Amino acid sequence: MRRYGYCTMETPQVKSEIVRVVQDLPEDATVEDAMECLYFLAKVERGLQQSESDETISHDEIKARFRR
Repeated sequence: MRRYGYCTMETPQVKSEIVRVVQDLPEDATVEDAMECLYFLAKVERGLQQSESDETISHDEIKARFRR
């Protein structure tokens, strides 16, 4: 893993994915739009990593937490 300030990049593909997301934004996109898309991408990537590492919570446990 390489670190750049507060950012970490797990693989070189992450950078190309970030570039692709930014390039796919509409011409009138704002900085906030880009940040929102990249934040969403980061959360999806983190969720996939957690799933692959069995760092998940069962559906029943989530339902129980919401009932509290």
